Amino acid sequence: MEKSKVLFVAQDIHPYLKESSMGMICRYLPQGIQERGKEIRTFMPRWGHINERRNQLHEVIRLSGMNIIIDDNDHPLIIKVASIQQARMQIYFIDNEDYFQRKAMFHDKNDLFYKDNDERLIFYARGVLETVKKLGWRPDIVHCHGWIASLMPIYLKRAYKDNPLYSDTKVVLSIYDDDFTEDLDKNFANKIKQEGINGKDLKHYKAPNYVNLMKGAIDYADGIIMGSENIHPEVKNYLVKTGKPYLGYQSMETYIDAYSDFYDEILVNESVVSE
Repeated sequence: MEKSKVLFVAQDIHPYLKESSMGMICRYLPQGIQERGKEIRTFMPRWGHINERRNQLHEVIRLSGMNIIIDDNDHPLIIKVASIQQARMQIYFIDNEDYFQRKAMFHDKNDLFYKDNDERLIFYARGVLETVKKLGWRPDIVHCHGWIASLMPIYLKRAYKDNPLYSDTKVVLSIYDDDFTEDLDKNFANKIKQEGINGKDLKHYKAPNYVNLMKGAIDYADGIIMGSENIHPEVKNYLVKTGKPYLGYQSMETYIDAYSDFYDEILVNESVVSE
């Protein structure tokens, strides 16, 4: 029997950034799932404060060179890779000089929200999907971690649904306490648009704040995991009302086995997209 394939799309992975609960989950979960017999691929943004030399990142020329078009502008996609040797695990990094060569993730030195954070998450989601297409690797599950990965569900279930690599892919969404109070760019919904995504699909993104971003992700996810003990109450209420498969917060001692069992449950369920 062919191994199930799990694609991890992360916001933060230890040791590339300072230690955090999300970063530790995204470091040890792929390893644990791999050790339980599944095949994995793992992606994160190449944030500007990652030390490339110390972490031995190098560009993968055969995967780089595509352009992602956002709001009629071309943005070159650069793919880098590094290895976590003790885990026998490669990490793919999505990079672009305009979006990710900064010394912080989402706020500048004056703690102002980057004006192009909306385009950065569009670029990240589409960059991952296009790179996996180039790899010719068909994921059974895509597991999204952090709001930077929150457009993966709508792209997978709408824009990429007819691509043979993604036609049967299930989406698992982990929700964390990484909420923000600012609004994304007011034209966010129009920038997301592409073939397969219609106006009805974009209802949440017309008021582009954290809560609506996560509501949109929940609508197109097949299963949801509470990645933090406390998540935004409005988001939690929304996901409970959907009736979708839902896994509560797990301790660091139990989460890998619990997530693995949850994947198996999601794989046998029918896909349900909220209308």
